[in-house]
Amino acid sequence: MKMVMVPATEIQLTEVKYDLGEIQAPRLTGLSLKLFATLIKAPLVGSFIIAYLRKQNKMDQMLRNTVIPEPPMFKPEFPPQEQEAGVVHLEEDGKPQDRVEAASRCLPHHHPTTTWNSEFRYWKIRDYAYAYRSGLTTPSMVAEHVISAVEECKARTPLLISFNPEEVRKQAAASTQRFEEGNPLSILDGNFMAVKDDIDCYPHQSKGGTTWLHEIRPVTKDGVAVSRLRSCGVIFVGKANMHELGMGDTGMNPHHGTPRNPHDPQRYTGGSSSGSAAIVASGICPAALGSDAGGSIRIPASICGVVGLKTTYGRTDTAGTLCGPGTVEVIGPIASSVDDVMLIYAAMLGSSPADKISLIPPIPCLPDLSSNAGFPMRLGKYTQWFDDVSSPDISSVCGQVLTSLSEMHGCEIVEITIPELQQMRLAQVVSYGCELLCSLVPQFQKRRFQKLALDSRINLAVCQSFTASDYVAAQRLRRRLMYYHMEIFKKVDIIVTPSTGMTAPTIHPTALDCGESDLEVTGNLMKFAVTANVLGFPAISVPVGYDKQGLPIGLQLMGRPWCEATILRLAAAIEQQWNEPKRKPVIYFDVTKGK
Repeated sequence: MKMVMVPATEIQLTEVKYDLGEIQAPRLTGLSLKLFATLIKAPLVGSFIIAYLRKQNKMDQMLRNTVIPEPPMFKPEFPPQEQEAGVVHLEEDGKPQDRVEAASRCLPHHHPTTTWNSEFRYWKIRDYAYAYRSGLTTPSMVAEHVISAVEECKARTPLLISFNPEEVRKQAAASTQRFEEGNPLSILDGNFMAVKDDIDCYPHQSKGGTTWLHEIRPVTKDGVAVSRLRSCGVIFVGKANMHELGMGDTGMNPHHGTPRNPHDPQRYTGGSSSGSAAIVASGICPAALGSDAGGSIRIPASICGVVGLKTTYGRTDTAGTLCGPGTVEVIGPIASSVDDVMLIYAAMLGSSPADKISLIPPIPCLPDLSSNAGFPMRLGKYTQWFDDVSSPDISSVCGQVLTSLSEMHGCEIVEITIPELQQMRLAQVVSYGCELLCSLVPQFQKRRFQKLALDSRINLAVCQSFTASDYVAAQRLRRRLMYYHMEIFKKVDIIVTPSTGMTAPTIHPTALDCGESDLEVTGNLMKFAVTANVLGFPAISVPVGYDKQGLPIGLQLMGRPWCEATILRLAAAIEQQWNEPKRKPVIYFDVTKGK
């Protein structure tokens, strides 16, 4: 007998009971992982295993045995939004350099000379620009330190999948010449960035963390976002390591090596944009590009102690990425500061021609941080969800930030409830899994399946069990969930949560050779992330402190559609008021001085 859901419009949000549920699956590594990956694809036995997993995690109950009254929403649909206060509008179709210049005028005053002579502090983009203009160093000099740092990291923490020192030197020499001639392209000129391995950056190939994807999808030019950044003078160091095909969130990669968390090399970086977050946290690059289909920018940014921005669905053009025309994935910046995230975001933003027609995005804007407009804000907190973390340190540190925002900026903390969080998680899994498989067909043949890491084989085997009706059911859930959240956003400006339900997980030694599958860890890392992907909302993770083991903790700010300026304003305020000094990571390089 099928269950019939009450229409979303008739649900009383104040009466909702919290029930996220736990992911039911065994932790596997070593021989058990190899055996399970073989059995799940075996005739008869594999079907039984998948059916059991689906039943244990209530997939069939939610997708096939429930009548969902809402029509499907096959991609995020946003109602018109009110204009944000205290913002500077950017010309979406103008030159990226002009947008970066406008963004730089939005930033608070900065004293590069103080940073240059200080103890540990992450170098900002404006610090590099000052150093180049003042003759303290050159892009070519810094390039040599970057190359040395990347080479040193290869054995212990492989940050890059594709790296060509001569290509880096070539780009740096051109930038150095521009500074010598007094003609840098923008404030980004001479700044170094890594690009996640699922985003095209010519002449590097895009493998998506696999060993074979470049064989069927050769790269002949930059992706749109990379091209915009290159026009601003950014120097690309190579393709950053990632969890294979974005199908995991620890950052583990048995093919190319697993990056280590710079704060504790015995722990994961988070993923799937693992190399992007780690190369920023280790000081080698001030910024990097990542992609985010289920927290893959915000999760590694949080547990590596840096800033990660997921933009509104459709705000940035994903052409030239493996995610292509998907409905949950976007690309965005990871950087050591909110200032730098704003500069990179300004350069890379701009909707695709198709999204301009279907989504009708408003004019992009950034907060004028010299203005106090936009405060006080109403911050939505679902306490039971907020506190559902593996360590009380996380909810305690994040809660202290909210108290401080209330006291210093007059922010109102509004208690909210959010229905059907378990359905939200399932909608993300079905949507991303189906869309990823579609992007791989028809090239995804059996012999290539066998080349995947064992955890990827297991995840994709489950995804291959999803039917067309499962996908449609997930999109029906998306419409319900969108309704709930737009009702909540009538009462609040931002929904606040911890970025992750745990700090950096430990790397088990047996996982380094053949990988591991631990869906309990996956559930904890993704607990607060997937809503922004399913519903297309902008969200940012900003570092706010450390747990008792010295591991970074992040706070997530999720805003209304197209309201990047609002979450960036609050993130900047949090960054400014956070008085605890940033701790120098165990793995750190000062590439301006070669230390």
